[in-house]
Amino acid sequence: MRVWAIANQKGGVGKTTSTLCLGRSLADAGKRVLLVDLDPHGSLTRAFGVPTEPPPIGTHELFNDQGIADVARPSGYPGIDLIAAQPAMATLERRSATQPGLGLALGRALQASPDSHDYALLDCPPTLGLLLVNALAACDRLIVPTQTDPLALHGLAGMLHTAAMVERSRSRPLLRQILPTLFDRRTRTGQHTLEQLQSHPGAAACPYPIPVDTRLRDADALGSREHIYGRGLIAYEHAMQWLLDTAPAEQEAA
Repeated sequence: MRVWAIANQKGGVGKTTSTLCLGRSLADAGKRVLLVDLDPHGSLTRAFGVPTEPPPIGTHELFNDQGIADVARPSGYPGIDLIAAQPAMATLERRSATQPGLGLALGRALQASPDSHDYALLDCPPTLGLLLVNALAACDRLIVPTQTDPLALHGLAGMLHTAAMVERSRSRPLLRQILPTLFDRRTRTGQHTLEQLQSHPGAAACPYPIPVDTRLRDADALGSREHIYGRGLIAYEHAMQWLLDTAPAEQEAA
């Protein structure tokens, strides 16, 4: 199973949308996909219509030594399973102070079921903490959705700095890639920021920026079987092909 973390320490850059669209693209190509909602706010979970009351079984249980098979559920979209978020995930920070090894719990759970899915995509919270560190420790690749706006460059710098710190404690390198999002080609600011992202020294940027597209704002539709087509989804399909092409070994392993 290939594990991709979709993360940025800045909110509003399209992390959940990117997780949904990349997951759909992989599933449409015949891959078995696991989406893991690591954000206590649960935007990804809500996109699939999972009731919040009573709290669903999900990500929190992975930190209580339950396995993927115990907590994953069919998402309703063919080929995609979901591990749902719960409010109780917010208590994990306090537990980590007294429970050694909690920072590697997610990686242990994924490693225990290496053949359950072809890909696992981790939708990460926009804050540096236990859940984000777990994702970075567990993943094979970090994908950083970054809005094509000058202020977003600060969030990118912070995310890449965090990734570098976590990489030093790993036994393997961490591939880092930038996914430009919310791109408006009509503006000079958007064009200039895209140029900065594509020449960024810290990570390779996808040459297919994700444009502003109102169809991508409807997370409920993205999480359903509904057929959605438009320039945003087309851009995500191109981005997925670029992601696969930049790591041939991953493609073969899947």
